[in-house]
Amino acid sequence: MKCEKGEEKSSHPAYVDPIYRISKLASATRKPLSVPPDTKLEEAVTHMLTNDFSQLPVMIGGRDVKGVITWSSIGSRLAMGKNCSVAREVMEQHHEIRSDASLFSAIGIIAEHQYVLVRGHDQKISGIVTASDLNLQFQQLAEPFLLLGEIENHVRRVISQRFTPEELESAKDPTDTKRKVTSVADLTYGEYIRLLENQDRWNKLNLTVDRKTCMEKFESVRRIRNDVMHFDPDGIPEKDLMTLRDFARFLQRLQIIDVINA
Repeated sequence: MKCEKGEEKSSHPAYVDPIYRISKLASATRKPLSVPPDTKLEEAVTHMLTNDFSQLPVMIGGRDVKGVITWSSIGSRLAMGKNCSVAREVMEQHHEIRSDASLFSAIGIIAEHQYVLVRGHDQKISGIVTASDLNLQFQQLAEPFLLLGEIENHVRRVISQRFTPEELESAKDPTDTKRKVTSVADLTYGEYIRLLENQDRWNKLNLTVDRKTCMEKFESVRRIRNDVMHFDPDGIPEKDLMTLRDFARFLQRLQIIDVINA
């Protein structure tokens, strides 16, 4: 995606810590349920079933981790004919990481073991991050970029089929005299808006949708795009994400209609 010339400066403050630490995940700061080593196995299994857990830490107090129970650790012992009755008899070695570690340093551990315990600055276990937590986090981080890419590709497809290179050149930022525009890929998102805000050019799209409403949506996406490109570690607001989802679906429908009517 092209950066906008003269792009608005972010209103966000400068971030002191540029590292995306695992402590930013909600699950990393939510004290996990645990059981003592002598907990009856039936009780431990019931905790896992009723809470839909795949892992259950075995601990004494908030700092001393003895191990972790998993469905695999239980099943492997049962398969070997072991007669287990308490938690310590089915637990396996646990895996942990410090709360100030980079999220990316935890990926390998979670990929191999499906979880990692998080130890805080006070040496207590502050949370547990699972593979599903990681999947959700990367979806939240990646979705705005993927949606913006889809929106831009839809817009490029429509524009490239209706306008000549000369018309595309006319939409270029007039202050950017050195840049040549020979195809729609040479335009910025702001220049897409400049191209289509003209009624005569809009008419060339041959779309039976309201130009004013569409241009307002284009402008909303442009603003959100600028926010996304400033890489706010907290992501964008849910309402902005919904705006991107809705506009992408709208463009998908237009493409389907265009193909049917072609």
